[in-house]
Formats: sequence, structure tokens, C-alpha cells
Amino acid sequence: MDLEARSLQPNVKAVLLAKLREYKSDLNNLKSEHKRLASANSNQAARDDLLESGMVMQCRVSANQRGRLMMSTERLNESSDRIKESRRTMLETEELGVSILQDLHQQRQSLLHANDTKEQLHGVDDNISKSKKILTNMSRRMSRNKWIISSIIVVLVVAIALILYFKLSK
Repeated sequence: MDLEARSLQPNVKAVLLAKLREYKSDLNNLKSEHKRLASANSNQAARDDLLESGMVMQCRVSANQRGRLMMSTERLNESSDRIKESRRTMLETEELGVSILQDLHQQRQSLLHANDTKEQLHGVDDNISKSKKILTNMSRRMSRNKWIISSIIVVLVVAIALILYFKLSK
């Protein structure tokens, strides 16, 4: 949580870091109090075990100490719940971040592929322009060749007609 809070924007970062320090100090205080009470209870239990004669009262804890212990336990449980909730929120946020990064990666790949396709289309457009020029030139040559062949045929027909005319007129 500390690392995540440090990576946020400065206005949110200060508030979250202060809360985090407060939670850590509360947790450390509760842990030390719990250890102190647990060691006191274990010392009492050891003394009772040694003195099994029944002379020592088993319930020496006053109502005030019990109340403090219950309140400390409750605060410790609340802090644990807050930590668990924070951890769950952190994991959800991390999962959301991973999902967003994957979406961004897919969009980047789509954009790169679209750019490649655009370049390929420009190449195809150039090829089509060249093909159009070649076909236009071929059409002109074919048309010119038709005129040349037609002219040759007309000249040959006129020549044959002249030859026949001169041969038949003599």
C-alpha cells in the first residue's frame, strides 16, 4: 500500500501516506499491547500451574483490565479488517490496471497494423497507376497499328484495282 500511495498524485498522496502511518502506528501499538497482555496472562497461567494448591485465585483480572483487553482486541480486529479491505482494494486496482494495460497494448497493435495497411495501400495505388499508364500506351499502340494495317489494306486494294484496271483495259 505504501508503494501504491507514493505513486499517486501529490494531493492524494499526502492524505493517504498520513493515514497509512496512522494505521501502522495503531497496529504496532495494538501488537505491543497484545504481547504485553499475552505475556502477563502466560505468566499468570504459569504461576497458577506451579501453585496448583488453589491458593492463587484464577480470575484476578479486574473488570477494567478485561474491558481494556476486549477494547484492544476489538481495535486490533478492526485494524485487521481495514488492512484486509485495503489489500482487497489494492488487488482490485492492480487487476484493473493490468486490464487497462492489456487494452492499450491491443489498441497499439491495431494502430500499428492500420499504419502498415495504409503503407501497403499506397504501394498498391502506385502499382495501379503504373498499370493504367501501361494499358493506355498499349491501347494507343493498338489503335495506331489498326490505322496502319487499314491504310496498308486500302493501299493494297487500290493497287490491285489499278493493276486490274490496267490489265483489263489493254
